[in-house]
Amino acid sequence: MTVGVTLDTTGTDLLIDDAVRQAREARASGLTSLWFGQTLGYDSPTVAALIGRAVPDIHVGTSAIPVFGRHPLFVASQARTAQAATGGRYHLGIALGTKILAEDALGLPFERPVARLREFLTALRPLLASGEADFAGELITARTSLPSGVPGAEPPVPVLVAAMGPQALRVSGRLADGILPYLAGPRALEEHIVPEVTRAAAEAGRPAPRIVAFVPGVVTRDARALRPRLHEQLSFYARIPSYARVVELSGHRHPADLAVAGDEKDLTDAVRRYREAGATDVVVTGTEVDGEESRLRTWEVLGELA
Repeated sequence: MTVGVTLDTTGTDLLIDDAVRQAREARASGLTSLWFGQTLGYDSPTVAALIGRAVPDIHVGTSAIPVFGRHPLFVASQARTAQAATGGRYHLGIALGTKILAEDALGLPFERPVARLREFLTALRPLLASGEADFAGELITARTSLPSGVPGAEPPVPVLVAAMGPQALRVSGRLADGILPYLAGPRALEEHIVPEVTRAAAEAGRPAPRIVAFVPGVVTRDARALRPRLHEQLSFYARIPSYARVVELSGHRHPADLAVAGDEKDLTDAVRRYREAGATDVVVTGTEVDGEESRLRTWEVLGELA
């Protein structure tokens, strides 16, 4: 099992040089992977490529690029460029996204999301493998009528999906290399998510999928004082039906209930529980929430586990 963290580039005050410095700290702590969210700020595949090239031996990934507003031809081009820049250490994460982003920010109707995901993956897989595609679906067309080579983009970029609902899990099991569940506790993983995606992969004759569980967590001296801040930061996800559902399946009422805030043993035990529930990789998010000292302590604990 690999253990990694997200590196927060979603704010406006983190310079690229600071991100590279933090990535070096992560690697020095023993961490094996760094993941970058995609917002309307930094472009996550670009950041991953820059950091992966500057910091050897650490894997980098995006979690995750929404399929609404993107096209598989250009996502594949970004991913293969990042793969060439990092020497084969890039991992591409894609997502359905949310109705809020698609309709309010992009002006796109959030219609038939699972069908769009299926067609996106169908077009994307050959693009990542060979740089070529000849696909025409109901929602997406992807044909490589122009040059598409990226020297050094090997091996093929693994593609993972931020899938947690039954339909998205079935599509991901058949067409992707794994999934990136977030705010899905051990109970939801073990009872619902892992069986569904694993069964779909087996039916499609594919290897068992990677389960890269994203878990909010931090080692802190005062967990009680930190709880209100975690509640505030994670409240956004309570308004999104897919997250609310998986939080409930995890046996909780609010996304913040899944955040791990405590001492080194608390975090170690949490990682173990996710592993026992079927996670092949654990990525801890929000480690910067309690300041620099807590972030570094958290990374040291996770590095020892890695």
